[in-house]
Amino acid sequence: MPLTTLNEEQLSAATAPMGNNLIIASAGTGKTSTIVGRIAHLLHNGTDPSKILLLTFTNKAAGEMLARVGRYFPAKVVNSIESGTFHAVSYRWLKEMNAGITLKQPGELKTLFRSVYEKRQLKRLNLDTEAFSATYLYEQYSLYQNASLDGFDVWFLEKYPDHKPLIDIYMNIIDEFEETKEKYGFVSFNDLLLKMRSHLLEHGRELVEVLVDEYQDTNTLQSALVDAMRPNSLFCVGDYDQSIYAFNGANIQNIATFGTRYKDATVFTLDKNYRSSASILSLANRVIERNERIYPKKLVVTKTGKNQPPKLLMYNELFDQYQSIARTIKQTYTPTKDIAVIFRNNASADGIEASLREMGIASKRKGGNSFFEAKEVKFLLDVCSLIVNPKDMMAFIHIFEYGKGIGSALAKEMFECFIHFGEGNLFVGLMHPRVFNLPKLNPNKNMQLGLFDDDNEIGSITRFSHIPLDEKIRSHPILKHPKLTADGLQFFKMYHEFLRSINTVKQPKTLLIKLIESPLYQFIVELLATHRGRLKSGEIDNEKKALAKERIARKARLLTDLASHYQEVHRFVNAMVLGGNELSEGDGVNLLSIHASKGLEFTEVYVVDLMDGRFPNTKLMGKGGSLDEERRLFYVAVTRAKEKLYLSFAKSDRVKKLDFKASPFLFEAGLLKG
Repeated sequence: MPLTTLNEEQLSAATAPMGNNLIIASAGTGKTSTIVGRIAHLLHNGTDPSKILLLTFTNKAAGEMLARVGRYFPAKVVNSIESGTFHAVSYRWLKEMNAGITLKQPGELKTLFRSVYEKRQLKRLNLDTEAFSATYLYEQYSLYQNASLDGFDVWFLEKYPDHKPLIDIYMNIIDEFEETKEKYGFVSFNDLLLKMRSHLLEHGRELVEVLVDEYQDTNTLQSALVDAMRPNSLFCVGDYDQSIYAFNGANIQNIATFGTRYKDATVFTLDKNYRSSASILSLANRVIERNERIYPKKLVVTKTGKNQPPKLLMYNELFDQYQSIARTIKQTYTPTKDIAVIFRNNASADGIEASLREMGIASKRKGGNSFFEAKEVKFLLDVCSLIVNPKDMMAFIHIFEYGKGIGSALAKEMFECFIHFGEGNLFVGLMHPRVFNLPKLNPNKNMQLGLFDDDNEIGSITRFSHIPLDEKIRSHPILKHPKLTADGLQFFKMYHEFLRSINTVKQPKTLLIKLIESPLYQFIVELLATHRGRLKSGEIDNEKKALAKERIARKARLLTDLASHYQEVHRFVNAMVLGGNELSEGDGVNLLSIHASKGLEFTEVYVVDLMDGRFPNTKLMGKGGSLDEERRLFYVAVTRAKEKLYLSFAKSDRVKKLDFKASPFLFEAGLLKG
């Protein structure tokens, strides 16, 4: 049994009576073993496995925990346990209820939001307060959904009281955005939790125990969802010193107030660290103890043997730092997979990555630049998504707004036109239209809300007479759209030709190969590479552009390799949408943002760019962060190290002609004297 491997504190927590239990599990204290032990204890005592719910922050973490439980219990029992992220579990339960939803990525919904926002030409209102951009307003709305259960207007005006003259327009944009989502069955990740919470409050669900991993990272909405589940017993595991997601809505008060919010709550503390050497742990504690102690804890070191003290690396110049670290890594005997370079800012990772490549050292980067967030990857997946679900207006908008002269608002109108031409079927409307008149567009006009759309005359098809087109396209009714330009028509033509080329294609890999080789995708590649190759002067750096094309091609090859594991396009798309954020690219040294490093451990760790202003990051602190949060980030970074820890900083940046001061954390750690 897993319980036999636990120490006294872990065993006490794992076998706690049913009730409201909080386990404070600091870095390296065996929280996973404790959770596995708890599940084993529940099963051993006859708990129905289907009434156990394990909530984690990655599906991978849930899978690994249940795999360990599976060493002691039959697969049938383990497979009956409900598990996954808050979003994955909610998505699965809503699907079981035939909720008729289509999960959309944040970038896609941002595009939809922008298409609604752009209809209100806010600059014409001549107000004293300048309206927020569509992107910023969308981000605030998403943050609100995670952070508050009050109305958006109440929450928003507390933060931005000077925007009161605009709040009615903002609310109208949000209302239309939500109505459009409801019409097409689109849901965001936040919507999954909101819909699930509403259902649970009304109908409930029988659960014996809910286990929550990384409890310190839960936000207000996730906490409310757990409360709506009303389980017989609650088992939450976390560490307030590792709460580092405030920027994403995480609410440290969830863990801080556990003892007062839940009746008869019991708090357990795991105090034995099995990961880091005594000197690494001592350094981490010297810094983190400057933060408020929410629950008392004192870590005990269990690791024996070699104890290399953490080493401070000081450099005169920024890039010298990166090159020297790369040389040190080249000379070490530690395998590259057991080495991590951890950074606070993306700019730091660029220098390290370039220096490692120069020395022929393989590396993989995670955090900051997600593979699945790359525009070229999103375009490929959007094309596949639209083929799987022709009602996916968001995928269509995201594809067509790349066409010159086609913004998100016109792309939305074109989608509605094709649906109209096909009598409800997008691809019929695209390829074989049955209706040839344009639908009525933007019938609702309201000057007070900033809507200034005018009805337009039907465009004359003769304006495209100079463009060589085959008869199918020349006779297409979309050419009557008054806002369609010659450039927009060329984009439609490329998409139309691509659709004809895949008429008999079924395999996702073949589909991607056809798409990647098509003039449509080559147009996208040229567009993105040109943008990435442009210098601040406006000139195109051909070498930089060529490198951008090479990176785009590499991502396309990787996605094609991923597709080869699937026989059906819809299964491939579903896997990429739900699992995309947990995949990484490449092998070698791990280049990790602090957030991406959380939960991992490495023999040898380098924490770079420890300069005041960069780490702690004063820019982010000024946008709602705090020194306490930056200190927790430092604590997480250094406690990834098992045996060797290097902390580095540079005194200057010769390119930007900047001088730096050492991070205050280096003084707090005792590595520098004040």
